[in-house]
Amino acid sequence: MKRSEASMTVFVSTLNQIAVLFSLIAAGFILAKLGILPENASKTLAKLENTIFLPALVMGTFIENFTVERIRSAWKILLVSLVMELIAIPVAIGLSRLLARDKYTQNIYTYGLCFANFGFMGNAVVSAMFPEIFFEYLIFTLPMWTIIYIWGVPVLLMSDTETKPTVRSRLKSFANPMLIGMLIGMVIGLFGIPMPRFFTAVVDSASACMSPVAMILTGVTVLGINVKKTFTDWRIYTASVVRLVVIPLAFIGISRLIPVFKDAALFQSALCALAMPLGINTIVVPSAYGRDTSAAAGMAVISHVLSLITIPIIFSMVG
Repeated sequence: MKRSEASMTVFVSTLNQIAVLFSLIAAGFILAKLGILPENASKTLAKLENTIFLPALVMGTFIENFTVERIRSAWKILLVSLVMELIAIPVAIGLSRLLARDKYTQNIYTYGLCFANFGFMGNAVVSAMFPEIFFEYLIFTLPMWTIIYIWGVPVLLMSDTETKPTVRSRLKSFANPMLIGMLIGMVIGLFGIPMPRFFTAVVDSASACMSPVAMILTGVTVLGINVKKTFTDWRIYTASVVRLVVIPLAFIGISRLIPVFKDAALFQSALCALAMPLGINTIVVPSAYGRDTSAAAGMAVISHVLSLITIPIIFSMVG
């Protein structure tokens, strides 16, 4: 595939995903604006996401991908992904302290800088642009999913930032529906436990609801924020640029010095996971606990719009 054709393929794929995202965001915004949805809609939708749809998505992901064969044949990919994420965490924590003063907002920025939207957006772009490495990409994201549901969601998005967490409260935050879903999925996938057809259908159906409901929730959330303040906040644009431009370009430069990234599939998988816009868990999870999601909504919307430009450019640079 020629470079120009490759760039166009990524552009069209990204544009399609953005269109889906913003159509559902607009639907949520309009329904809330017209009063069709009740005032507590955001909290109700967020509870559904956190207790049913997200756990189902996590469970299904691990049932399908967490197998002996895949782990045995892809240990290098898993190890590289894990090391990269462990490096990203302290860097993101440091940057978040420069962007915000209060602990909760710092956590939002930390999560956004650590974890891009490598699921919904990433899967779509990779399947269109690099279908031959889709398997490797799924393997590469497994450590990222694991860290998200062991540390990212329970510690950054669900923990009480007003008080110093105790060991008991920290353990309690781990015992959430998403982690339980992940553990169940790991056991079923690793041991190849056969599941009834209806069980698989329920998991698949609930998983399919995750992204649409999350987008509608985003639209409802946007209605309740100060649009002018949020969309003129330089910190949101700074975080978006770091996520979409600085991190991918830094990876491209550093990868040329590390022999392991001469493996094209590994390099492309890593770049795809790093170049995606900011994720939406920073909206979904805090909403369920009645917390302010204005910064998260701003980051999600702005970064997805900017990704229309940045993703084609990043991939055109590496062919």
